[in-house]
Amino acid sequence: MLTHPRKVLIIEDEPDISRILRDYLTKNQYEAAVAVTGQDGLQIMELIQPDYIILDIMLPDMDGIEVCREIRRRNNIPILILSARGSDTDKVLGLGFGADDYMTKPFSLSELLARINAHFRRYDSMTSDRDRTDLLRLGNLVIDKKAYKVTLNGLEVSLSAKEFELLHYLASHKNQVFSKAQLLDAIWGYATYGDENTVTVYIRRLREKIEEDPSHPTLLKTVWGVGYKFNHE
Repeated sequence: MLTHPRKVLIIEDEPDISRILRDYLTKNQYEAAVAVTGQDGLQIMELIQPDYIILDIMLPDMDGIEVCREIRRRNNIPILILSARGSDTDKVLGLGFGADDYMTKPFSLSELLARINAHFRRYDSMTSDRDRTDLLRLGNLVIDKKAYKVTLNGLEVSLSAKEFELLHYLASHKNQVFSKAQLLDAIWGYATYGDENTVTVYIRRLREKIEEDPSHPTLLKTVWGVGYKFNHE
């Protein structure tokens, strides 16, 4: 059981949006803090150690993508990007720099809350003692669920929270094929709202980190017309 509310940091320079987000999250039992610039956001992040970050791309002092990259360099706090730009290119760019989720403005407060809640439900499930697989050893790849840590050939692999959860899920069900919709629902928890392109981006990022040749993967295999599987004999 949690003894304190989970902390959400909102990095957003539009006062109306940041106020509405802060009030809505507070009403729904989250502890919310606001930063209006990227630099302030990075400083407040170090100060309060939030559990989740909502990050606007358009900030007055630095690009939100750069803020995202800097956050990810320091730790694996989940990041949801907000942007007025809705093209697939922007989505891939945002996720490619380490974001865990993406929403375009204008957005639904209830949908945003559903995504945050879904993340924590998944996180709690991953770290629960009831989960059956704490340590997976798959050849030279070791996945430690309790520590949220992956090592390959004895060296730690830097993964975001969602990268870890996707890899752990597939590896826990080795050789089983999952569609993009199934993975979106299992890892992000909202297949109805989500963009299946998110799964494609995450698979590509994982391949770049754990495959010897990402262009010819041997672990994270594509089953054409169906989805993906973790290949292991």
